[in-house]
Parts: sequence; C-alpha cells; structure tokens
Amino acid sequence: MKPIWIVDDDQSIRFVLEKALLREHLPTRSFSSSREVLAALSTAAEDEGPQILVSDIRMPGGSGLELLDKVKTKYPGLPVIIMTAFSDLDSAVSAFQGGAFEYLPKPFDLPKAVELIRRAVEESQREEVSEESMTESPEMLGQAPAMQDVFRAIGRLSPSNVTVMITGESGSGKELVARALHKHSPRAKGPFVAINTAAIPKDLLESELFGHERGAFTGAQTMRRGRFEQADGGTLFLDEIGDMPFELQTRLLRVLSDGHFYRVGGHTAVKANVRVIAATHQDLELRVKEGGFREDLFHRLNVIRLRLPALRERKEDVPMLTRHFLQQSAQQLGVEPKRISDAALAWLEGFGFPGNVRQLENMCHWLTVMAPAQVIEPKDLPPEVGVHLAAGDGDVDSAVAHVVPVSVAAPVASSLNAALAQPTVGWESELQAEAAALLCAGRTDVWDALTQRVESRLILAALAHTKGRRIEAAQKLGIGRNTITRKIQELGLE
Repeated sequence: MKPIWIVDDDQSIRFVLEKALLREHLPTRSFSSSREVLAALSTAAEDEGPQILVSDIRMPGGSGLELLDKVKTKYPGLPVIIMTAFSDLDSAVSAFQGGAFEYLPKPFDLPKAVELIRRAVEESQREEVSEESMTESPEMLGQAPAMQDVFRAIGRLSPSNVTVMITGESGSGKELVARALHKHSPRAKGPFVAINTAAIPKDLLESELFGHERGAFTGAQTMRRGRFEQADGGTLFLDEIGDMPFELQTRLLRVLSDGHFYRVGGHTAVKANVRVIAATHQDLELRVKEGGFREDLFHRLNVIRLRLPALRERKEDVPMLTRHFLQQSAQQLGVEPKRISDAALAWLEGFGFPGNVRQLENMCHWLTVMAPAQVIEPKDLPPEVGVHLAAGDGDVDSAVAHVVPVSVAAPVASSLNAALAQPTVGWESELQAEAAALLCAGRTDVWDALTQRVESRLILAALAHTKGRRIEAAQKLGIGRNTITRKIQELGLE
C-alpha cells in the first residue's frame, strides 16, 4: 500500500498522526511545507504517489488550498483531507470547491481523524469508482430480471413499426423506453416528438396535437403545425394517454385508423406518417369500464403492451442507478462526482421510492449539492429516506441509525438478523446498527474500531465525573490504574 502523506508545519501534529496511523498499520510520509510535497511529487513515478494527502491549510511557503489545486492537476482522483485551526465558511467552501475529500477542523478528535483517513483510503482503493467513465451515458440501465425483460422486448420490436402501449408508475422511465423503441426502429432517422397530454390544458390540447390554421381562434395569428405533423416520418410519444379528454379520443382514433386529420379551423385533410407510442400510469381497462376511455381506442393503442417495473421491484438496480446519477449530476454542475458508501446505498435499497427513478435522480442532484463530504453516508441522505439519527453532534460516531434496512443486515449472521428485526431502542440498538453497517461495508476491523470508540467514551465520561483524576476514574470503571493510563495513551486521549 502506498503511504499517506501528512503535510503540516506543526511537528507535533505530524507526530501524533504518524503514531496513530502506524497503530492502524497505515504507512505514512511527512512533510513540513507544500514546497516539499511538490518537490516529492515532481520526482515520483505515477505509481509512487500518495494513497491519501492530509494537509494543513495555512503553512509558510504555500497554502494547503494552493497545494490541493496543484495536486489535483496531477492526481485528479487522489483524496485530499484539508486540516485547519481556522474553522470558517470560506475555508470550507474553498476546500470543497477545490475537490477536497473532507474538511477537518482543528483541534480534532484523534480516533475520528483516523477513521476519516481510513474511509479515504477505502475510497481511493475503489477502482470501479476512480476509473468510472464520464463518457456517453447509456440509454437505460438495469440488471434486474424485470428490466432485462423490457430490454428483450425492445430488441424484438426493433424491426417493427407496431403501436406500443407502455404502462408503469409515474417516474419509472416510460419516456426512456419510448425513445429506445424509436432509436432502434426503422424510423430512427426521423423525429421523436413527445407530448404529455395531462400537462396541457384541455382547450389547448387539440391545437397542440393537430395544429391550427390562421384565425382559427383568438390569438391564432399564423398557421401552426401540430405534433402529428412535426413527427411525420418518425415517432409520436403520447404520455399519460389515460388523461386525454373523451372528445379528443375520437379524433385520435380517426388519425390512427387512416393517418388523416384536420388542423383546428382547417378544411383540408393533412396526411401524417407517424408511429404512435402511448404511455399511462392508469388502469385503462378500468377507465374503459367506467366510461372515461374509448374501448375502440384502447384496443387500437394496446397492440403491444410493455410494463415497466417500479423501482421498488428492481432494488438491485439502485446502486448502479445512484452512481450513474451522481456522475451525471457532477458533470452537469462541473464538480467532482460524489461517492456513496455501502451503508448509504443499503438505506436507499430499503427505501420504497414512491417517485421511482425520477425521485432517485432528483435525490442524487440534491446530494451532489448538499452532501457535506465527498463520500455520502447514511446521515447525509434526505429526510424522506427515513434515516433517524441519534441525538448528539451529528457525526458518524455519535449519530447512527436506529433502524437498519434488511439490505444492511443481510450479510450478517442469522442471529444478528433476528436481533435486528426486534424493535429495540437505546444505545445498544445504535451500537448494533453501526456494527451491521460496518460489516455490510466490508470492514474487517469492526471489533477493534467499535471497541476503541466505546472505551474512549467510557474513559472520557469517568474522567469528566472525577474532574480528571485518573486513579479515581479507574476505580469507578472497575479497572486498574495502569490499564487506564495505557488506554489513554493508546486511544490518543492525552
């Protein structure tokens, strides 16, 4: 493993971090100025650079932000942690805008600093993230069996011009399917025109679909071509067809029957060679029975039906879609893409997503802007996901989920699964939840990591109770005075 480079003009900070990281079996290399780092980088081979760079923000001979900018030029994927004793908004914003992995204000809790560095190491080793391409996005993503069925259907329909009805909940990606059907059809070189019939007022929909002649109604100053004419030679996508007014359904049926229609206010028939793909989130059979949708139009549209699954039916696609949308959002905003921890992904997989893929996409836009660190943790997820945090200062150590989703607990032993299913409360359940999340994330030092954190809290509580008197604190805890002295040194509580 490559070393962690520590840059600080304060020798004591370098010494403390070196010793703490060596106890975690993490190699280090220290520098007292940014000049030394830049000199070392100029002579280092591509595979000899740092694993992580931990830098102070204010140093003689060059600031940490200047160093961050220069390092990112040579190593754009290198996680950089910025430390500073000047905890101000400008420094934090500048650090993150420069692509910092995290911002660490001084004085810091040493176990937390080590934990942060370890997280940065794990992220730097995720080759699939660091090498993820920002090139052309695929049309659609999905590994779930239900999505594979959709892909196969698109493939079978590719040589055809047949009318297709796409059903599925709002936000599930029906327009993406329609675009894919068009792209892989004989009409691919023609236009793809989409219209949401539920989003246009009833009085304007007829003109939108069929166009109008000059003077057809007040405000019609010129002749206007409708969507059918615009889609001539290509595909017209009628989204939310179930909301189309009943009187317009008759006109649509006539167009589908012979390809002719009249513009509003017109007297000459217009011919349009259009393939129609319709979509709806409603139960059209029920609408027909209730008299809200024409039965003959339903049968005309329902030649081939494709059902698009809701996101909750394809939870195995959530991680792939999340990473894709985070990359996409970062590209749109011109920032470094956020990464997401396995524990946070597990929460997303357990979420119902009533808004389906569109809701996940919007959530990723929100996270790209609002998540405080480069790595998204469960506590960073928006409130609707339902990650309830413990009372405290909101950090990873003091705020853990009360309830662990099934996807987090799955890799854990069956006895823990049974325990997690119980509605326990209090610090024991929080500890249990944190252990499950770390296990799911692939950590192999869960025992040591959690034990050290518990021991730290016990010792700090006892010292606070005894006003710093170690021997009395040891007696209160039921341990020897040599033990408490050794633990204070090991845990960095001096």
